[in-house]
Amino acid sequence: MNMPRETPQDAWTDIEHRALRDALGAFATGVTVVTALDPDGRAIGLTVNSFNTVSLDPPLILWSLSLASPNLEAFRQASHFAVNVLAADQQAISERFAQRNSDKFFDIGWREGRGGTPLLDGCCAVLECRNEIQHAGGDHLIFIGRIESCSRMDKAPLVFHGGRYRILGDG
Repeated sequence: MNMPRETPQDAWTDIEHRALRDALGAFATGVTVVTALDPDGRAIGLTVNSFNTVSLDPPLILWSLSLASPNLEAFRQASHFAVNVLAADQQAISERFAQRNSDKFFDIGWREGRGGTPLLDGCCAVLECRNEIQHAGGDHLIFIGRIESCSRMDKAPLVFHGGRYRILGDG
């Protein structure tokens, strides 16, 4: 008996939004803050867990940003951005950069990286990237960056799983 096949688009329309969020939340991710300079030279940044490696040769990473983000155009235009991989003791920084307040950098240690991009102090790792490729992806824009410099500290990472922050080794 031949049954009509569901197209992938039809399958997605039947998934409940909360069920999808819960299923995606089962995948543990690191927590990052992506930073750049806006066209006026002001530091911008936001908490991102949609970060991943694309390639080692050439060294490429990706992350995505909602098309509804007020920072979208600034990140599109930025020549460089940095992916700051947060350490276990930086949950407050993650929470600050997840908010839409105006001065996220107040009283936070950082230094200038390539293209003036803010590099946050105390992170597990920092990847300085040239803003190389952008792709439309549903309700997000996918940024692919070419890593121009990186550094790493021997610190435990901040992890997000099941809708809450976790530290590796906790139950």
